[in-house]
Amino acid sequence: MDYFEIYHPGLSIDCVIFGFHEKELKVLLLKMQNMDKWAVPGGFVKKDEDVDTAAVRVLKERASVTDVYLKQYHLFGDITRNNSAYVDKLVDKKVITDKSSLWFHQRFVTLGYYALVEFSKVTPAPDHISDSCEWVSLSELPELILDHQQIITKALHALRKQLKFQPIGKNLLPEKFTMTELRVLYETILGEELDRRNFQRKMLGYGILTKLKETRKGGAHKAPFLYCFNEEIYNRSLENGFNTVW
Repeated sequence: MDYFEIYHPGLSIDCVIFGFHEKELKVLLLKMQNMDKWAVPGGFVKKDEDVDTAAVRVLKERASVTDVYLKQYHLFGDITRNNSAYVDKLVDKKVITDKSSLWFHQRFVTLGYYALVEFSKVTPAPDHISDSCEWVSLSELPELILDHQQIITKALHALRKQLKFQPIGKNLLPEKFTMTELRVLYETILGEELDRRNFQRKMLGYGILTKLKETRKGGAHKAPFLYCFNEEIYNRSLENGFNTVW
């Protein structure tokens, strides 16, 4: 492959894919062939391609993830993020060829995106240069390549910031959920406990929820009502933000 012919030089994309499962926020990570460290899915931008389009393509090609909420959140351009020794190791482990190493040795700035997906709808699948593609809890991250720990940390901070001004949940929860399940999601993202009554008041005040006549069966206590998101109001709130700050 002639990278210089196909891709825009010096520009890459890295995507932090968040999923919510068993009261934990998880990220989807890849481990490249013959390598001992993990990475977020990433790739390059084609010369004739919009960067958002490239991010969607990278998610599909590297981790078989499609149809997600995707948001650009940061440009990583620190000169120290480039590591010639790491590129030499990729060549030594036969992840890339010696001929293509010139492309990888150049300085890259990377556009950071985070994606929100419903955990149950994703079947992790490694690409042709990876041995593994797995969901990993944010509290138990393995050793990561280059600056990917920083990329994940900043993605979480950006997600927490979005939560205060825009709705979160439609892409992380199943179609129907309880108020408690929504609150636990918010608590997990924020890393703090929230008052049950205040949380419910705020969520209902935003107008993004529709209370259903159905209840969650099977619990030991009174069956709680189920909710779904009002897509019209939810999408409008994503576009314009909440009328009041969280």
